[in-house]
Amino acid sequence: MPVLDWSQCPAVESIPGKVSGAWVFKDTRMPVATVFENLEAGLTVDEVIEEFSVTREQINAVLDFAAKSLQAPSSMPKRTGSPLDAHSL
Repeated sequence: MPVLDWSQCPAVESIPGKVSGAWVFKDTRMPVATVFENLEAGLTVDEVIEEFSVTREQINAVLDFAAKSLQAPSSMPKRTGSPLDAHSL
């Protein structure tokens, strides 16, 4: 799985000395990782909003960024013809 370049997400920031430099929502001390950890643990977005005082827009921004970062680049050429295997190289 690729590592996300959070510096490209406008909703977050990393400041040395602030929460040990972790990626946090801008102007907060709320680590972005906390959202993913709690969603993975079964909380809903609404529960995360209520529990951690973040906005739906903030959560949507990081979820959209993560989803877009995982998409295949559109500039990759489509392969045509027979699939390659190790023997044909």
